[in-house]
Amino acid sequence: MKFTLTPAAQKFIRRMIQFSVNPEGGFRLMVSPGGCSGLSALFDVEAAPRAGDQEFVVEGVKFFLPAESRLLLDGVTIDFADSSSSGGLVFHDPKNTGSCKSSSGPVVEHVH
Repeated sequence: MKFTLTPAAQKFIRRMIQFSVNPEGGFRLMVSPGGCSGLSALFDVEAAPRAGDQEFVVEGVKFFLPAESRLLLDGVTIDFADSSSSGGLVFHDPKNTGSCKSSSGPVVEHVH
């Protein structure tokens, strides 16, 4: 399983971890089918992986990924977009051939 982070995504995720209550923790990313790019996600910064999560380090960033996320993220590039109309993680999946009529990416929620 391998995925790529753009510099913008790296910066966003590093800042999320740095300014969280768990700055030594990791970025838990729960991805599911859906959204404009074919993927939607929920994320949070956690002190340690949950049961069933696997830890990955990508570009020096620690990720905690549940099984479904590991399957869906294989080959995906994760980017971060910030515009006046939307912002958040954007997934570029070469396996997804669908297209969107809107220029904004999928809605990504932060879990508290």
